[in-house]
Amino acid sequence: MRVWTRVRHYVAALGKAKRNRSDLGGWLVRRPQVLVGTGVYETMLLLSNRLDPRLKELAELKTAGVVNCEFCLDIGSALAHSAGVSEQQLMDLPRYRTSAAYSEVEKAVLGFAEAMTVTPAADVDAAREEVLRYLSKTELAELAAVVAWENQRARLNQGLGVRPTGMAEGMVCALPERSPAADIAAFGGPDASR
Repeated sequence: MRVWTRVRHYVAALGKAKRNRSDLGGWLVRRPQVLVGTGVYETMLLLSNRLDPRLKELAELKTAGVVNCEFCLDIGSALAHSAGVSEQQLMDLPRYRTSAAYSEVEKAVLGFAEAMTVTPAADVDAAREEVLRYLSKTELAELAAVVAWENQRARLNQGLGVRPTGMAEGMVCALPERSPAADIAAFGGPDASR
């Protein structure tokens, strides 16, 4: 049942895309092996349903916010709305630790996603132990796969210049959590001299 509900949510979100629809596909069609591999992994994660879909959506959104992938935040916000994530939770995502909008299990999941996503990864052992207070090892394996894949998605989308499509237009949308220019400057990139 969860699989069909999630498939419906994905189809509905993709159906709301208003612009830049061919960004990702236009790139991936150039490398069919990568396109097929991406499709297979996406499908396997969609079919993996031991973990509550709301927790998956929250973890993916947190990851997208930390990485600053606007396309991922766009589709992720639309999917989160469909999964029952509240507007307050979307607005409080950067300050989840102090927000009353999240349960303890949601805070543990978000902490785990954040620990896996920051570069370099930080306190993953402690975050894993915390999340295991609430989730089974099977659910944790699924959560770790979802967060790792969202990191891959977000970084691929950014590398290829995939833009938001408007899937969450008119809804409260999660926002990037840090400036890409600040990240580049911190590592001595092109903006460091400005």
